[in-house]
Amino acid sequence: MAKLSLSDLRSIREREEKNLKKRDIHGRTVHVVVAMGTSGINAGAKLTLNTIADEVEKKGLDNVIITQTGSAYPNPEPVVEVFSPKQGLVIYGNVDKETAVRIVNEHLAEGRILEDKKIELKEEE
Repeated sequence: MAKLSLSDLRSIREREEKNLKKRDIHGRTVHVVVAMGTSGINAGAKLTLNTIADEVEKKGLDNVIITQTGSAYPNPEPVVEVFSPKQGLVIYGNVDKETAVRIVNEHLAEGRILEDKKIELKEEE
């Protein structure tokens, strides 16, 4: 393995500090939760989580915190919950990469709920 220079190490530290800051809830008003249980991951939740994080960063939405939770089974996974004081809790199902981009661009950036992807959570029977 090649030795890293001091500037390489500083660069790595800055990048990782930025990544950690994304998970700091202080001062954030919008909370996005992605269900990451095994069934959700199997349905593509990892891509959904990464897409949302990337798009939030691209848009510079500093008021958004992104976290993950366990399974949302038997709901249509991947499931994404968005909570904001203004709109309350909105839950989306079958969130693929395209829908994840829409959530960031339409819901988080513009405040428009994606009615075609909105679901009501149901309990496992």
